[in-house]
Amino acid sequence: MYKDFFVGTAIQIAIIITILITSCSRNDTDSYENKYLEIPDSSFEAILIEHGIDSDGVLNQRMLRKDASEVSVLDLNFSSEGVISDLTGIEGFVGLRKLSVMQHELVSIDLSSNTLLDTLYLAGNFISSIDVSNNPNLILLDVQSNQLSAINGLSKAAHLRELNLSFNELEEFSIENETLEILKISNNLLHSFDVKRSINLKNILLTTNELTSVDFGKNVKLETLLISDNKIQNIDLEHNTGLTHLYISSNSLTDLNVGSNQELIDLKVDRNPNLNCIRIESGQNIPNVSISEYQELNTSCE
Repeated sequence: MYKDFFVGTAIQIAIIITILITSCSRNDTDSYENKYLEIPDSSFEAILIEHGIDSDGVLNQRMLRKDASEVSVLDLNFSSEGVISDLTGIEGFVGLRKLSVMQHELVSIDLSSNTLLDTLYLAGNFISSIDVSNNPNLILLDVQSNQLSAINGLSKAAHLRELNLSFNELEEFSIENETLEILKISNNLLHSFDVKRSINLKNILLTTNELTSVDFGKNVKLETLLISDNKIQNIDLEHNTGLTHLYISSNSLTDLNVGSNQELIDLKVDRNPNLNCIRIESGQNIPNVSISEYQELNTSCE
């Protein structure tokens, strides 16, 4: 009987010890994860050390979460510490308002935890898609010179003013954002483009794409429209009365009427082989005009 008692007691003690060890191990793991961020990219960590952000000053693939949470501006550009290919750990920088990671080798990026971001520069990487649905405070987003074929969440950026998507691989683009004023999306592969629901656009850079038609009828605040080097056959600018700069060279226009655009000060319409006459209104003066030798501005175009 005593033997059974001691065996039973020993088993109970063993169970209790196992529970305690497991609990302690779990607590240690939780404590580690709460205290540290994993930073697997050595160049990323080296730059953080260089800037005095990673306070232990040692390349050990980790940093204190507290250090990261206190950073509001993070500039990772052009460092002698090498190129960054993995930005894992950026999720711990929850106080970030400005992030700049230009001229590196990122192929993807997850900024869903960086909800306070208002300024984001990612130019010169290899990113193929990006989702900014969790970045509603963005004011400026620059993702030029990547390999973007998709961008999501722009309608959630309720304060967005400037967007740069030039030199990417976008084939289609549509945006519904009533705060956007400046859009740069040149040197893509666009054959479809819709900004009708971005009614406060003032400046559009859309050169060097594959567009055959465009519609800016709802964009009545447009001031600058640069749309040269496409395949545009016709364009209606009747409602864009505030337009000051129109560059529409190297397209496939057959007619063009700028009579409604009395604020025009700079017009480039050369190298449209099938466009001989550009219609203006009587008395309309456009200070700077670039046309081919076979073209003319006239109040009456047959």
